[in-house]
Amino acid sequence: MVAEASVTGLLKTIFIIIGVMVVLKYIGQLMVAKRNISEQNRMRAGEKLAEKQRAQFERNKGKISILRNVNPRNVKDVDYEEIN
Repeated sequence: MVAEASVTGLLKTIFIIIGVMVVLKYIGQLMVAKRNISEQNRMRAGEKLAEKQRAQFERNKGKISILRNVNPRNVKDVDYEEIN
């Protein structure tokens, strides 16, 4: 079998290669955009959780709570010190 090169075959191959490159570039941009959106959602969820914890801390600041059924090894004793 003898293969002959033609100008139309060469141009067709070049256009196919360019088309595939354009499609891959577009798919890459979509994947980057999707990653950025998911990263942004994750950051917002983290900020929301931090704000919730901060608000809970402010609500309970200065309050004393009695814990029942707690392992004594996990409890930290705090001594009272007078601040001058």
